[in-house]
Amino acid sequence: MTNPDSLIHITHLDQVAIVTLNRAEKRNAINDAMRNALIDALHAVNADDAVGAVVLTGAGSGFCAGGDIGGMRERLEAPRGKVGFNGWKRQKQTHRLISTIYHMDKPVIAAVNGAASGLGCDLALACDFIMAGPAASFSMTYLRRGLIPDGGGLYFLPRRVGTTRAKELIFSARTIAADEAEKIGLADRLADADALLDDACAWAKSLCFGPASAVALSKSILNRSVDLPLETVFALGSEAQSICYASDEHHDAVTAFLDKSSR
Repeated sequence: MTNPDSLIHITHLDQVAIVTLNRAEKRNAINDAMRNALIDALHAVNADDAVGAVVLTGAGSGFCAGGDIGGMRERLEAPRGKVGFNGWKRQKQTHRLISTIYHMDKPVIAAVNGAASGLGCDLALACDFIMAGPAASFSMTYLRRGLIPDGGGLYFLPRRVGTTRAKELIFSARTIAADEAEKIGLADRLADADALLDDACAWAKSLCFGPASAVALSKSILNRSVDLPLETVFALGSEAQSICYASDEHHDAVTAFLDKSSR
């Protein structure tokens, strides 16, 4: 059972693991401890064979307000000569977190219940799917702090909404509501009021249909396919399919189909 005081909550609903950011009083802003706890939580559910899909959400009224202001204050107060190196180390951990989400073997749905700002928006974008509740909003706020998007937004956002619209959202740093997010493809589905988590879990359950190995192999190739030539995708697919051919799931499914066809 998850400690209620922990920075990350993990609960289970059948085959779905619900991973909840748990700093509601800080609008789930990410500090160093929370970043590390989230990485550990994601590794744990990824290694759990009983989990077929993951829902990532936030406690309270916000999804994630981005980087914690305390970390920003520490950066400004650090000796000038250490600012760059300290930032580099923090960036490595941030990129590790985003990569962990993106490379999960299981489908991941961001259930965005409130504001997803800056790094919070990047967390959602790193997931396979985004479901937005009525109170959800999205903003790439980095330029307001004199920064560039550093949590994967420069990669994920144009792949979702196109390069021109991604530039507009980043350069304006404006906030968009759930309906506009769904209209432009930033969010995939909208949830009814008070039904976000139920809807996200129902969607996640529907993604637990296939064998875990086939899902993981398909996802690993799909994540790279936009940047690869067709021949490379064919080669990766052939390697993955050879693994599927040897799996128990494939053997059982084909045997059952052949038995049914022979009747």
